[in-house]
Amino acid sequence: MKKVLAVMLAASVVSIGLLGAPAQAAAPACRSGYYENSSGNCVKRPTAAARQPAGATAKCRDGTWSFSQHHSGTCSGHKGVARWL
Repeated sequence: MKKVLAVMLAASVVSIGLLGAPAQAAAPACRSGYYENSSGNCVKRPTAAARQPAGATAKCRDGTWSFSQHHSGTCSGHKGVARWL
């Protein structure tokens, strides 16, 4: 019984120590010109181009092209979505 209590006490001390450890900031996962979306994928930032670039999903009201994978937040900072592709 004493061994069981000792093991439980040791496990509690270790658990408390781990929970009290400060979280480390994750390094940016996406390269320049990309952002990490809500699904954790790297997505190309909106781009200015005369013609629709490959992979574009929406045209923003400011004339840039979005590559967003979700409707929420698409073209934010670019005056909203002009049209979905």
